[in-house]
Amino acid sequence: MADNRGVVYLGSGKVEVQDISYPDLVLHEGPGVPKENAGRKCEHGVIIKNIVTNICGSDQHMVRGRTTAPEGLVLGHEITGEIVEVGRDVEFLKKGDIVSVPFNVACGRCKMCRRQDTHICQNVNPERPGGAYGYVDMGGWVGGQSEYVMVPYADFQLLKFPDKDLAMEKILDLTMLSDIFPTGYHGAVNAGVTSGSTVYVAGAGPVGLAAAHSAQLLGAAVVIVGDLKEERLKQARSFGCETINLQDHDDVGEQIEQILGVPEVDCGIDAVGFEAYGHGTNHEEAPAAVLNTMMDVVEAGGKFGVSGIYVTDDPGAKDQDAMHGSLKMRFGLGWSKAHSFATGQTPAMKYQRQLMNAILHGKADIANVVNATVISLDEAPQGYKDFDSGVAKKFVIDPHGMVRK
Repeated sequence: MADNRGVVYLGSGKVEVQDISYPDLVLHEGPGVPKENAGRKCEHGVIIKNIVTNICGSDQHMVRGRTTAPEGLVLGHEITGEIVEVGRDVEFLKKGDIVSVPFNVACGRCKMCRRQDTHICQNVNPERPGGAYGYVDMGGWVGGQSEYVMVPYADFQLLKFPDKDLAMEKILDLTMLSDIFPTGYHGAVNAGVTSGSTVYVAGAGPVGLAAAHSAQLLGAAVVIVGDLKEERLKQARSFGCETINLQDHDDVGEQIEQILGVPEVDCGIDAVGFEAYGHGTNHEEAPAAVLNTMMDVVEAGGKFGVSGIYVTDDPGAKDQDAMHGSLKMRFGLGWSKAHSFATGQTPAMKYQRQLMNAILHGKADIANVVNATVISLDEAPQGYKDFDSGVAKKFVIDPHGMVRK
């Protein structure tokens, strides 16, 4: 039996590459696995040899100790790889296929999956709607920052790349299909971005950059990105975005006015989430800061998409309300301006195929947009530290040395 290694969460601020079990087609008892899911048979699944698997900003929430993630959890939900074993009930995939794995674990059978809301599948997590690999409260499915991983419901979930050679040539772009590109695109769609839109994107991390590029693909006239880190803003400018350094300015509307001539945008995208900070001289954590800014700068009747994560339990929050996901929003302002906004995880499958085509036909340049940076599996702990420092990079783990030159 082949060996396996993976990135394991060991408590606040600590991850380590450890020997882990080689996967089989069963979800075994383990860290984060609900009792009702332990022993679940997955003959509809496959075993994947990971070609690339990425570090995500949402992983950082767990590693910083800002969730109730259990120690021993194998991390990682951005998975692209080659099928090496096929379950008895898999019909349409075979060994050797190179596939993208949407980060949502979804059955394809329930009401939510049938209407393409795979992010709130009713059958993969006995504790709440929705499942994901290597993530807190998401059903206990073993994470994919590893050499090998099991993926259930393979015929339904997996996106097979049509040409293996072209897939390997474009692998740094295609790896973004598992989460970050669909997530950014979903935020832009939810915000109503269309031809000629003016858009404000809060956050120039990888999700924010993917959202900004998605807004461009959808025809936005101007995309403005705000962040506290100048290095990240430089990356946003590299593909044609306007930027606002929030470290220097606390009035986002005023800065937007300097760019557009008016202090408002048509729509906005929150790519930060609950670990937001105040702007200007207020550098304290303020979990509702971005939501309140959106209500201020999005025009009356406008929309904003919330791609950033908000949690129900945050043990590291500064006040009791925020510990339980209760935030101090200016909801009355949003109501009075007739705003609408959409929240929740992204149904990645909904967008994967068309975004794959955009990549394969040269219409999307997502790897360069997010500054994809390849590291080995052993370098993953340092990658987490570097990412946490705010570098303008999207770390792509290459567990088998198939990509790194």
